[in-house]
Amino acid sequence: MHPDSQYTHADNAAVIFNELTFRSLRVKNRLFRSNISGQFDDYNGHGGHARLNWEEKFARGGIGCIISSFTPVSVRGRILVRYAMIDNDDKIPFWREVGNRVHAYDCRFIMQLSHSGRQQDMGGVENLFNKGLSSTNKSDYFHGLLAQAMTKPEIAEVVEQFAQGARRARQAGLDGVELHGANGYLLTQFLSSGINDRTDEYGGGWEGRARFVLEIVRAIRREVGQDFHLQMKINGVDHNDWLYPWIGKGNTLDETVKICTMLLDGGKGVDSFHISSGSTFPHPRNPAGDLPLNDLHRWYDGMLSQGTRAPMNYAIFSNPILGRAFQALWRWRRGKVIEGINLDYARAVSEEIGKIDPDIRVLCTGGFQHADRIADAIRSRACDGVTMARPLVANNDLPDILTRQNGPEKECTYCNRCLLNDLENPLGCYDLSRFDGNSFEERYDRMIKQVMSVYEPPTFQ
Repeated sequence: MHPDSQYTHADNAAVIFNELTFRSLRVKNRLFRSNISGQFDDYNGHGGHARLNWEEKFARGGIGCIISSFTPVSVRGRILVRYAMIDNDDKIPFWREVGNRVHAYDCRFIMQLSHSGRQQDMGGVENLFNKGLSSTNKSDYFHGLLAQAMTKPEIAEVVEQFAQGARRARQAGLDGVELHGANGYLLTQFLSSGINDRTDEYGGGWEGRARFVLEIVRAIRREVGQDFHLQMKINGVDHNDWLYPWIGKGNTLDETVKICTMLLDGGKGVDSFHISSGSTFPHPRNPAGDLPLNDLHRWYDGMLSQGTRAPMNYAIFSNPILGRAFQALWRWRRGKVIEGINLDYARAVSEEIGKIDPDIRVLCTGGFQHADRIADAIRSRACDGVTMARPLVANNDLPDILTRQNGPEKECTYCNRCLLNDLENPLGCYDLSRFDGNSFEERYDRMIKQVMSVYEPPTFQ
């Protein structure tokens, strides 16, 4: 806690651990796990035992609500293999079990309905000869992942895939769904002025670019009704020019506020907004932190067969001079603030949306892990709750820690090694400096034991 703060830890805890109510959802505190998971599932998109263990451990640690990782509404829309999908009714029983596991701890579970669009890191053999569906024919400028502009029949098909995904989530007994409209995936590709170059009714001004998402919102409401929680994850600002300054910047904060207003759909649309930033993934602002070159070089090789720019990126990351230059660019584009990096954007959305409908809630993501920072964000009305990913990977019981003290003894260092390892390894904290031991080997063994804990208990005992 800041020494000049007028608030005690008890004051902050009272704010954080106060119940948050939405129009059709109650969450026991203001702490949400943001969308994150590893390649824990079966190749064909059926959920795996490790995923059950993964979700349950965060519920056990005291989090109020879990937002699932990227959950593809179709095989064509996945970002990585071995991520559980929601593309068919045969996936409902698995997700019902996920809900049962987390509900046992009075924790809510929101499924994030997602589609990769052109931003498909490793789509698997089913997508070997497919270009990513998108708003544009242009490949993404980071990895060079190929794209094709969707036809109107394809748009209608994907709208229905989202609607049926929401229906399945409700049938599974989950507590709501979130549309992933941030960080460069398909919905961002339509929403962003820096990406969407269509000349039909799904392009042009912000109203046209938002038409696709609005159609999805209305289709979901058709399937699940008004009493099932629906929220939207969206960039406050795209920062689409982070790598190349001559590329369009993308959506401004003003455009985002207007799009959010549109998605309220006269009280029949979304119930909450989840504010992020950055029109690619990864992006210096998401997840805001460092870019460890050794890990980047070691694990990026899996992208070599995916994008047309990946070999050039790999050469840059492997070069001692160019790699350092890229790392410096990353840090500069990130800025100095990590914890609460998106709060100004969330505040703008909260202020404007609150004038229209005071029952709409706003969540903010951005490296939160200290009680005073979280409480101040809520107290200032910038947001109603915060979402966390990497700090929870580092400390699965962070909510329980925050009931007792301002932050964990061994904080997340925002090194982003978890992100890079997830391309090929089980997701977990790979920051060796956070593990005790008298030797490198001892610290490494303890790190790996924690990473592999998601496989315990095993499927068969």
